[in-house]
Amino acid sequence: MEATKVTFVAINVPGAEVFRCRNVAVRRGVKLLLSDLNWTVCAHERWVILGPNGAGKTTLLQLAAAQLFPTIGEVDLLGEELGAVDLGELRPRIGWASSAILSNLPPAESVENVVLTGAYGVTGRWREKYELVDEFRRTQLLKSWGLEPLAKRTFGTLSEGERKRTLIARALMSNPELLLLDEPGAGLDLGGREDLVQRLTLLAIDGNAPAQVLVTHHVEEIPPGFTHALLLRAGQVVAQGLLAQTLTSEALSQTFDMPIALMQTAGRFMAQQAGHLNGQVSGNRASW
Repeated sequence: MEATKVTFVAINVPGAEVFRCRNVAVRRGVKLLLSDLNWTVCAHERWVILGPNGAGKTTLLQLAAAQLFPTIGEVDLLGEELGAVDLGELRPRIGWASSAILSNLPPAESVENVVLTGAYGVTGRWREKYELVDEFRRTQLLKSWGLEPLAKRTFGTLSEGERKRTLIARALMSNPELLLLDEPGAGLDLGGREDLVQRLTLLAIDGNAPAQVLVTHHVEEIPPGFTHALLLRAGQVVAQGLLAQTLTSEALSQTFDMPIALMQTAGRFMAQQAGHLNGQVSGNRASW
């Protein structure tokens, strides 16, 4: 894996809050997607959000991306109160890599232009002018995320893993103050996942890189260098805090409503239903 260095300009003071929810709830019709949420992300923290389907993970990320407003409560984002700030000025300060934006990106656009247009948050190359510094940063990002050989390819011809890396490179183009990664490992094969985790690890340990929030279903996708964890179930917080103290077998068992055994090797995690270890299911030898 090529490890080209991408230059980040640290904007936030270490320890400064970049995102904060206070007593937040999000309701859609009769369904409560998030309830009584209190959570703070500070500059230079790297958070992973874990939880089952329907836990509210993507809803929370949409709040952090200024794509959604709370029904109840207050959200402060990059020093501004959501609902009392010009979103056109706020959103370019946030890097958001999500499959939700795929339909907005022209499939006939080149990979290099998909990344470059992230500098101003537009979804296609039109008549806008870019500076040499923008083109240099695009070149850095293409190299760092293994996209240089694909630069002239059209976005619509990429594989799942190539699209995911392109979205992340695009999200980093504006030197954001907060980077949000919505299930970047979803749909990847083993090789693609491991390549992605290695690249995210390099990003996580870069002291000048932005605060990062990663949503995933799988502990195997947590890159070394991540510092904190937030566990959600049914729109409510099960546990939150430092990764080493929060990500435990007990907390995962409560989050996924089944007995979970958590293991860690060389900074990587693996989780399995307790009782399935060593070929056993509920204490009985499995027949294969």
